[in-house]
Amino acid sequence: MWLFVAFLMVPLIEIALFIQIGGAIGLGWTLLIVVVTAVIGTMLVRAQGLQAMNQVKSSFNQMRDPSEALAHGAIILFSGALLLTPGFFTDAVGFALLVPGVRLAVFKWARSRVKVTSFGGPGFDNRPPQRDDNVIDGQYSEVSPEQQSSDGPSGWTKH
Repeated sequence: MWLFVAFLMVPLIEIALFIQIGGAIGLGWTLLIVVVTAVIGTMLVRAQGLQAMNQVKSSFNQMRDPSEALAHGAIILFSGALLLTPGFFTDAVGFALLVPGVRLAVFKWARSRVKVTSFGGPGFDNRPPQRDDNVIDGQYSEVSPEQQSSDGPSGWTKH
C-alpha cells in the first residue's frame, strides 16, 4: 500500500514544485536547474559509485562482510536514478542519499528491519573448505568416432 501512495504522491509533489518554482523564476531557469542538477548528480554518482566498488573489492579481498559496501553501492545507484528523474523533490532526495551519513543511516535502518540468519562460506567462517573423498580427479580427452574405430578397443570395454 505504501508503494502505491509513493507512486501517487511523488508526481503530485513534483508537479506542485514545478508550478511554484516555474512561476517564481520562469520556465527557462526551471528547466536549466533540472538539467544542471542531472549533470552534477551524474558526476557525483559516478565518483561515489567507483568508491563503493573499491570498498566492495576491498571487503572481498580482506574476506570481510561486504554487505555495508554493497548497500552503499545500491543506495548510490538508487540516488542516481532519482537524480536523472526530472524534478525538484527527487533531486533533493537523490542528493541527500549521496551524503555518506545519510546512506549510513539508511543502511542501519534497513539492517534493523532485515534478519540475516547466517553469513558464511569458505573463508568467511575461518574453516577450510570440506573435501569430498568420493570424488576422483582425472583428465580426459574426447575421442571422435573415426579415432575410436581405427585404434581398436580402448581397454575400457569388454568384447
